[in-house]
Amino acid sequence: MKLIKNIKKSVNSNTELVNKGKWVDLKFVLGVNEKDFIFTINSGKIVSIEKRKVDTDTGLFKISASLNSWQKHWLYMPPRDFHDLFAMLSKKIVKIEGNILPLMQNLQYFKDIIASIRNDKVND
Repeated sequence: MKLIKNIKKSVNSNTELVNKGKWVDLKFVLGVNEKDFIFTINSGKIVSIEKRKVDTDTGLFKISASLNSWQKHWLYMPPRDFHDLFAMLSKKIVKIEGNILPLMQNLQYFKDIIASIRNDKVND
């Protein structure tokens, strides 16, 4: 999915965002419909984004939603309830599972990397 791959470029080219996540070294899963993508992060930079091939490939936590929901979240001006990860969670639009401690410790960083493609031309 090309849109997911654009997150790596958007994040890694944003010095402020990479610096915000400079202590983050982990893998997490972003689910889109039935597809899962494993994000590998090292010192705030996204090293890789790979489609999950087997169920044993995993990360510390998983954030998942439907493609339609993510597309609304990635709009330049997302509609109400789609503008923020926790707004989506409270409306059961998104599901978060696994060890959420690193997510909570770096919440703004993860919210920003997921929303990083809002300004991409591909998304207009």
